[in-house]
Amino acid sequence: MNFKYHLPLLFLLTVFISNVSYSQSNRRTERVNVINYGNTINKPLTQQELAMINEAYGDKAQSNILSKPQRVKDIKHILRNRIEIKSIPNKRDQKPCTLLSEVPLMDYYVSDLERESNFNPQNFNPLKYLFEFYSTGTHMYQVDNTNYFIIIKSQLNN
Repeated sequence: MNFKYHLPLLFLLTVFISNVSYSQSNRRTERVNVINYGNTINKPLTQQELAMINEAYGDKAQSNILSKPQRVKDIKHILRNRIEIKSIPNKRDQKPCTLLSEVPLMDYYVSDLERESNFNPQNFNPLKYLFEFYSTGTHMYQVDNTNYFIIIKSQLNN
């Protein structure tokens, strides 16, 4: 068998495979999405936001959130731009969704976190729950036995 006739074919095959591989790797990098935080995150944390972080993270709030500018930015974005609590009194306008009681508490840092016994949209702390904050798409949860819905907007749509 004479290999010198197969060398050009082997070279072409190698070039083809390299191009396909390079093309595939470029397609993967094109899917990276940029998050638009908006101007609302430029202001410092409010006392209420700081209280929410401290409630959810306890003595780890400083080391896990407050000392990390990107994490502070992400939390501000969640609290200021991506959480909507909406009252939908008409049953026909309500969509079936996960109940708040079915969402686990984020008790990694504070073991004695408690669910709200009486839901109040003005002081609800979404950081206490393991919501789908970092998945794509918008998610909706109904507060048990109420007409309140918690809407977590996608971080990519803002």
